[in-house]
Amino acid sequence: MKYLKTIYLLLCCTLALAACSDDDENSASGALSITTPAYTNVGYNKATLSANISGTEGVNIVKRGFCYATASHPDIYDTTSEVRGSEISTTLTGLTPQTTYYVRAFVTLYNEEPRYSEETSFTTPAETLSDELAAYEAPTYVDDYTSFSAWSNRYDWNLANVHDPTVMKTDDGYYYMYQTDASYGNAHSGNGHFHARRSKDLVNWEYLGATMSETPPTWIKEKLNAYRQEMGLEPIDNPSYGYWAPVARKVSNGKYRMYYSIVITNYIQTGKPEIENNGNFDGSWTERAFIGLMETSDPASNIWEDKGFVVCSASDKGKTDYGRSSINDWEGYFKINAIDPTYIITENGEHWLIYGSWHSGIAALQVNPEDGKPLNALGNPWDITGEDNSGYGKIIATRGTSRWQASEGPEVIYRDGYYYLFLAYGSLSVEYNTRVCRSKNIDGPYVDIHGNSAMGSAQLYPILTAPYRFDNSYGWVGISHCGIFDDGAGNWFYTSQGRFPVNVGGNEYSNAIMMGHVRSIRWDANGWPLVMPERYGAVPQAPITENEIAGDWEHLALTTSTGTQRTSETMTYDLGTHKITSGSWKNATWTFDAATQTITTSAGVVLYLQREVDWEASPRTHTIVYAAQGNQKTYWGKKLQ
Repeated sequence: MKYLKTIYLLLCCTLALAACSDDDENSASGALSITTPAYTNVGYNKATLSANISGTEGVNIVKRGFCYATASHPDIYDTTSEVRGSEISTTLTGLTPQTTYYVRAFVTLYNEEPRYSEETSFTTPAETLSDELAAYEAPTYVDDYTSFSAWSNRYDWNLANVHDPTVMKTDDGYYYMYQTDASYGNAHSGNGHFHARRSKDLVNWEYLGATMSETPPTWIKEKLNAYRQEMGLEPIDNPSYGYWAPVARKVSNGKYRMYYSIVITNYIQTGKPEIENNGNFDGSWTERAFIGLMETSDPASNIWEDKGFVVCSASDKGKTDYGRSSINDWEGYFKINAIDPTYIITENGEHWLIYGSWHSGIAALQVNPEDGKPLNALGNPWDITGEDNSGYGKIIATRGTSRWQASEGPEVIYRDGYYYLFLAYGSLSVEYNTRVCRSKNIDGPYVDIHGNSAMGSAQLYPILTAPYRFDNSYGWVGISHCGIFDDGAGNWFYTSQGRFPVNVGGNEYSNAIMMGHVRSIRWDANGWPLVMPERYGAVPQAPITENEIAGDWEHLALTTSTGTQRTSETMTYDLGTHKITSGSWKNATWTFDAATQTITTSAGVVLYLQREVDWEASPRTHTIVYAAQGNQKTYWGKKLQ
């Protein structure tokens, strides 16, 4: 009994001591107090919080901070931000714009339930363009892709190995790009034709693959040899094919068309293949080109169904006058060359194919909306006559009277009452440049900005792109054969390839490096397009302010001297005097119009401003650029950082 009593007394003492201990701890933690959080500096993706904790003496605090959520009464199982100290503060980041957040400060205690403050809430505002601009990161992909140009690296190409691109926006929200087979080191060779890629933002492009298998459609050889038989020529058993310059368009919901060019490069007389350095030349021109048609209901599948023959090259010289006296004879056998198609549905619902290059000019051919084939029957392709050239199309643009005109790659769009016809001038390696004219009617007459007819011998203006070089760069050449497209919200874009100049970095083949370019278009007060000098990089278009104009700019003029790159000079815009204090416009005055985002100079030129990427900077960043037209020149400029 004495032993049991002793145990009982010890147990009672222990419980009493424990009770005393609990009372002391409850007393300490019971005095703990947390103020309701205050919030400041609330932005579209951030907010600063602060609160005070008192009564912490003798309290074993494990954690303290803020818990927050988009529903009321957040706790430590929601998102938390832990801090230290009795005056706790933190800046929350990564918040969602236009969202209400509920916040409580908290502490967690050893072996106790968490303690919370009263709740408060705040709402983040909408993200502004200035916010987006401050957070903007420029594209980082390289332009010299020679180290990964091989076919095995195709999923890393982005816009590498792009030539003669065409772009359309489709029902799934993607932009799809298709192109000529040309590639650095012939990377596409043996891997199909008319390669595709897609993008959501026009900056990052996903390679999809070829839209046509390596073996061309059988109808091409059949059609070629049927014509040769009628001309009294032997069939060609193994034609040499070239795959060139498609155009892709949405026809209606769930229906897309692609017109493509396939050129036969065998000589007409003997059927022998054309060989570099004039091998096999037999005193005749090379064979005709064909335009075919494919359709799909789902561009994402990259599965296109071939729909066959549309049109071929056609001559007005008869069946036998295909001789060429020498390789310096430029009076081509074909009047209309069936390459470089573009396709448009007019405002009144007519469907037109615009095509042709180098020979006698560009033709407009109306097609049947139902099948995309010529609306009217085609005549024989060796004796075409009349304004419609026996059904092969009306000539709407020429460059003089020669049958070898250095004009190609037509593209037609409709905007605000006009059909705009874009053309590539010159040879590809360097001088390639882009011109534009317009008409109220799809089949003309087309005139340029000065009223010159597209059917005459005059140069067409304005010049939209040409070889150029800003400082700290090798620049670009061969910038033409464009595709023009919009985003459905009134924003227009220009796409083409750009090529490196020769011997960049000691690479003797650098002129074959071809990078796909996308550029934004602004339209001047008279409705003429201006292509921005720097490539598109999805820079947020926060309004430009007058203060940002002040400083040094790189300025260059695109002129008819397109055989070499145009280089830049420095112009300085002074804010105090509103004068240009250096460069070829020195002493000219300038004024800024915030509403139109333009600079008007006393030199008689209005500069249209836009935010774009400074691709020559290292690291790349955003800057301000301008484009302008005047005095038969196009002016490009870039603000230096």
